[in-house]
Amino acid sequence: MKLIFCLLSAFILHGTAYAGVQNGLVEIDSLKELRAYASASNITVRMKPGTYRIEEAPDHHFFRFTGSDSRYDLRGVTFEIDNRLFSKFGVVPGKNGFYCVIDLIGDGIVMEGLTTKNIGGEHSAQSRNKIFNVVGSNVTLKDVDITTSGSSPWGYGSLYGLGGGVVRKMNGIRVGWPAKNSSLINCKVHMRAMGHAIFVQGAEGTLIENCHVDGLLRPTNEILAEESGFAFEQNFKVKTGGYVEGVVVGDDRTILPDEMLSLSEDGIRMYPHGGKNNAPTLKTTIRNCTVRRMRRGICTGLTSSADTVINCEATDCVAAGFNIGNGDKLKNCRANARYAEALSCPYYSSKHAEVELDILDSRNGLANSVLATINGIGHHITLTTGNPAFVPAGFTIEKATNKGYAFYQKKQGKPVAKNIELSNGTSAHVVTP
Repeated sequence: MKLIFCLLSAFILHGTAYAGVQNGLVEIDSLKELRAYASASNITVRMKPGTYRIEEAPDHHFFRFTGSDSRYDLRGVTFEIDNRLFSKFGVVPGKNGFYCVIDLIGDGIVMEGLTTKNIGGEHSAQSRNKIFNVVGSNVTLKDVDITTSGSSPWGYGSLYGLGGGVVRKMNGIRVGWPAKNSSLINCKVHMRAMGHAIFVQGAEGTLIENCHVDGLLRPTNEILAEESGFAFEQNFKVKTGGYVEGVVVGDDRTILPDEMLSLSEDGIRMYPHGGKNNAPTLKTTIRNCTVRRMRRGICTGLTSSADTVINCEATDCVAAGFNIGNGDKLKNCRANARYAEALSCPYYSSKHAEVELDILDSRNGLANSVLATINGIGHHITLTTGNPAFVPAGFTIEKATNKGYAFYQKKQGKPVAKNIELSNGTSAHVVTP
């Protein structure tokens, strides 16, 4: 009798019968059922295609997947996420106090096929918000399509801060400690909010492959023409003057004309550390990815580990196409320099980076005439272009410099560029102090 009861329990969940459960496959058609199976291990869950609106959550991590070695087949499924949920629990303290929609905590989870969209004009009670949070090891997030919204103030990029203060962000995908050897495969993030599309904090051995990121750009002339809104209320002044994440601001903190800004942050970014005891972010591989119209395209320069970027492309970014650092390798990569340098190696102490970068059409840009900035020691850099006309007349390659994104290194003393092996296959003039 006890055996019969156990078998029946496997088919019944909160009053719903599953006549189609076979070979470990469970078919579901509600968010309630998905949440119930989020703690299961060694199971395959297939959700009925359709649109599901997320309007309720038990806490600030809306869905926590804690089981191991389970697969969630969400192909054809769209989640519409009510932005009001990102304020439901107020400001939540601590490192895990951020809001997120899907928290992949267990090891060996595979989740694929989900489309997400934020809906509603509300913004969060706090700055740290994201759609996916991957902290399990050997997790695979595959074929997801994310469209973010719900940040504030929207439409001004980094001009009014990077987080905290008045800024409320909505990020795409985070891979964080203690994740090891987890993968993002064929993920698409359409940034329609302030925040990073994909970022890694304290994880090890992350693979980001065949992923695409796109954002929106906005000229400052359009902002200065506003007759209402946040910038208008601030008399078109921001917190600090000078260089602000790819945009030059007047010394009196006034937004200047003829600048271009990204309305979001970085496309794919490595943080130096994250999680418990600020664990270092260790080697990441980024392969066959594209980033369009973000602040920095692909940023690996902040970690102490050597990261590898293969066959990737960054275009129309406003702070840098590729931002690299110590031991990083760019192989067969491409970028343009319409609004910022295609290559930024700004760190004085970085050593032995290797770069193969082809320069794409950089004509018809705005507020930029720098092709690359190079600081550090012992780098091997090859710049090519398929068409000499792609690099406008007067563009420069700046060595030992504080121009462009290297602006932030000024406190480190005098810029350094030693033993740089540069093969310049473009018409840009190399400037060495």
